[in-house]
Amino acid sequence: MSYYLLLSALLFAIGLYGVLARRTAILIFMSIELMLNAANLAFVAFARNSGNLDGQVMALVVIALAAAEVAVGLGIIVAVFRARSSTSVDDLAELRG
Repeated sequence: MSYYLLLSALLFAIGLYGVLARRTAILIFMSIELMLNAANLAFVAFARNSGNLDGQVMALVVIALAAAEVAVGLGIIVAVFRARSSTSVDDLAELRG
């Protein structure tokens, strides 16, 4: 189980770096997906270790959430690209933190 949790932590750290780097909007959304997949791996690892299905049910909920996030994120990226012809986050005043 420790290898699965180590892999989950590594995937989450890579995703977090992608979000904090903020190169393009596509990279940010892909990094968020990577972080959600890391959480899914941890949920399934803990569910397998404890012997109940609660973690697997939670992983299915996170997968449904990720599917909705992809649809909304793709709509945002397409709308921004049509308006600005760029997906660079630094060029967009609407997405600055």
